Amino acid sequence: MDNDDRQIGRILTRRECLALFGAAGAALFVGCSTNNTGTGQSGRTATSVGGAASPTLNSEGATAVAMEGNPTAGAAASAEVATVAAVNATVTTPGCVVRPETTEGPYYVDGDLVRSDIREDRKGVPFVLTFNVLEVSPSGCSALQGTTVDIWHCDAEGAYSGVSNPGFSTEEQKWLRGSHKTDAEGNATFTTIYPGWYSGRAVHIHFKVRPDESSEFTSQLFFDDALSNQVFTQEPYASRGQLDTPNSTDGIYQEELLLTVTESGEGFAATFPIGIDRSALGAGGSQ
Repeated sequence: MDNDDRQIGRILTRRECLALFGAAGAALFVGCSTNNTGTGQSGRTATSVGGAASPTLNSEGATAVAMEGNPTAGAAASAEVATVAAVNATVTTPGCVVRPETTEGPYYVDGDLVRSDIREDRKGVPFVLTFNVLEVSPSGCSALQGTTVDIWHCDAEGAYSGVSNPGFSTEEQKWLRGSHKTDAEGNATFTTIYPGWYSGRAVHIHFKVRPDESSEFTSQLFFDDALSNQVFTQEPYASRGQLDTPNSTDGIYQEELLLTVTESGEGFAATFPIGIDRSALGAGGSQ
């Protein structure tokens, strides 16, 4: 439950990417450009250490901080990004960009929550997130229908639903979690709120893409720090102040997973394109 640095099943191995792209391998999923242009829930308890405020980190925050200073974790992350860069430099598939996978985190809950609006009673700035899932091959990318996309993230106070953690217990609640299948154009759209923050982590959304019952890809999406600081001047975020962990000091952050966010109505929206090569899928998912 708390093993946030556990890598989640890689569907396409580096060797298979080598065969597909004729270059160093990468994670299965690639982004494909379509030219679209409760009080105390956060688990952040301040204590005094040498006269300075020191937060008590929740499970995910503590693991991310540990990863930030861990040479082995840093080397693994660097190798992942280097592999992605190598494929991006040589890939011949038009408009496709490789994305890295990251950790699942301790707060994933495997439940039957098929829905596109995941807000329930959570207050916050409206945010609409669309995943554009495409099938990639050496000749190009095409929409992939019927793929399940799962997302989960914290609320404005930094708490997750459905779990028990120091600082919050929400085991019977299901807000800000959901699953949705892609349509004929490969799109799965979620209506949610802009995520809050908690110590040790940058602002992020967790996601899984599951093309079938035996295969999955897990990663996280990130937000521009300046935009987050702007959002956090508003209620219900403002009472928590500005985030204490920017992207640059988050042990899990990867630039390739940064969302391009635009204003939409009273809130924001973003589309994140990812593609898969189904011909490389193996039984059991992990390889």
